[in-house]
Amino acid sequence: MTSSYSADQIQVLEGIEHVRKRPGMYIGSTGPRGLHHLVYEVVDNSIDEALAGYCTHVEIDLNADGSVTVTDNGRGIPTDVHPRTGKSALETVMTVLGAGGKFGGGGYKVSGGLHGVGVSVVNALSEWVKATIWREKKVFTQRYEQGKPVGDIANKPHKEGNTGTQIQFKPDIQIFTTGIEFDYATVAGRLRELAFLNAGVRITFTDHRQSEPREEIYFYEGGIREYVSYMNRDKDALHEEIIFIQGERNNVQVEVALQWCSDAYNDNVLGFANNIRTIDGGTHLEGLKAVLTRTMNAIARKRNKLKDGDPNLAGENIREGLTAVISVKVPDPEFEGQTKTKLGNTEVRGIVDSLVGEVLTEYLEFRPAVADAVLEKAIQAFNAAEAARRARELVRRKSVLESSTLPGKLADCSSRDPSESEIFIVEGDSAGGSAKQGRDRRFQAILPLRGKILNIEKTDDAKIYKNNEIQALITALGLGIKGEEFDSSQLRYHRIVIMTDADVDGAHIRTLLLTFFYRYQRSLVDQGFIYIACPPLYKLERGRSHYYCYSDRELQERIREFPDNANYTIQRFKGLGEMMPTQLWETTMNPETRALKQVEIEDAAEADRIFTILMGDRVAPRREFIETYGPKLNLTDLDI
Repeated sequence: MTSSYSADQIQVLEGIEHVRKRPGMYIGSTGPRGLHHLVYEVVDNSIDEALAGYCTHVEIDLNADGSVTVTDNGRGIPTDVHPRTGKSALETVMTVLGAGGKFGGGGYKVSGGLHGVGVSVVNALSEWVKATIWREKKVFTQRYEQGKPVGDIANKPHKEGNTGTQIQFKPDIQIFTTGIEFDYATVAGRLRELAFLNAGVRITFTDHRQSEPREEIYFYEGGIREYVSYMNRDKDALHEEIIFIQGERNNVQVEVALQWCSDAYNDNVLGFANNIRTIDGGTHLEGLKAVLTRTMNAIARKRNKLKDGDPNLAGENIREGLTAVISVKVPDPEFEGQTKTKLGNTEVRGIVDSLVGEVLTEYLEFRPAVADAVLEKAIQAFNAAEAARRARELVRRKSVLESSTLPGKLADCSSRDPSESEIFIVEGDSAGGSAKQGRDRRFQAILPLRGKILNIEKTDDAKIYKNNEIQALITALGLGIKGEEFDSSQLRYHRIVIMTDADVDGAHIRTLLLTFFYRYQRSLVDQGFIYIACPPLYKLERGRSHYYCYSDRELQERIREFPDNANYTIQRFKGLGEMMPTQLWETTMNPETRALKQVEIEDAAEADRIFTILMGDRVAPRREFIETYGPKLNLTDLDI
């Protein structure tokens, strides 16, 4: 590889002045998500060096002082003087927004972060940053505070001659006012994902914040094949070998790994473009779905699984039980959609379609047993879908699915604007009564459900459409038929809030509802429409003052603030129905004072596995999970 990488390849787009004033514009939020984004931003730069073929090892350390260190063995950020800024290229990259080697070509063929804001934003939002560069048999260092350099770049000889970059930063508590503590599991999930997506790159993750450092190494020579294997480890595979397709056309690199499972009835297809998960889909996923449908139908006819006159198998029939990862690396990615996570490059669809079609057809012709197993499952799925369609037809006359009539128990809101409307799904009539009286009728709707809904993980479609509670849910929200393309314009509320009692039954109902949304219409979760209400556990009264407490710890802290021998009373809310409508409004439903948890799926593979274990048919993995994690978990962990 002879591509040079020097200061004149660092392009300057604009200044950095507004970053500290409006951090949300650059990293999304100043809460936990934005905080963790800082780590990913620095790690992405190292991964880009790996994509360019210059880096094999990335080390991430969570340090005891609250800082993070990211070290790689890439080429090292250039340190010569930049022709436009007159500063060193390092200082330019660290202090000028949009400066980097990824915009002008030459420095990088493909780069990771799709809306990557660069290390300059990490610098601007950190209390301090220390950059260390090994390059040209020298070691260069420079320190920055709140985005500004402290002194000039320093250098001294480095005899070993190795190259690389180390960025150590401590997030600024003035910016991240909710705290600057990194969550180990959150960082680990993203690093594991990056290791799967970049075969052969070793990622070492060490947490030094405990007395005993905790270290994990992520290294997958099999890349996304091992990713599929990881996702399917608690399922029964229909065929042992994971189908792997790899190729490059018109500078677009494509990798696909596929494996069907006999005990799964949903598909789990993850799409990535330049290492970023495309939760809203895009042309690469469209191409994959189209070629799978066309190829499998052609093979079905060739092997006489479908006779003349038989209709083609639908895409969702063929994908039933499929776990797949598609990863594309595109030189100039175009992203669209509300969250900028939908790949828009039209040429990618055709590239995926033709490349996967050729390799998959050849693969299955040489392995007829695999083709037959997948086709038999698809034909069973087709027959089950027909049975479900007939079930829908049977109840068509009275079914809320087919009519425009909303369920009688729904207390709708007066607004017809979904973006400002929200619906609270509550358990039982007493909670429903309090919620209906306490709500703001203009934009808040209430849907009480009776008892526990079906566990959709273990239920076929025919039963789903005959179930009154699920019918009410589907119609009230404006959802379509399971498996059909999700149309957010039909959604009647953009905030769907699960509001259940703070007890074991409430937690179970919440889990059943989350399973329903995740399996029935996962786009609802991916696009951020699902929320969990956080009602208080206690009302603490002392004299004329009262406080609502949302946890045992908060209650004890509040009591400790009282003088010794103070008189107070504690009311424990066993259920929402015990709360007066005004109490329910001010604690749980009022947008000014309530706390809502938005349901987010950061690690889709892990989420799919947990739903399979906890809600599926197999008892052994569930027992093992409970025995392993039960002692460590409390109800708060299970709620999220």
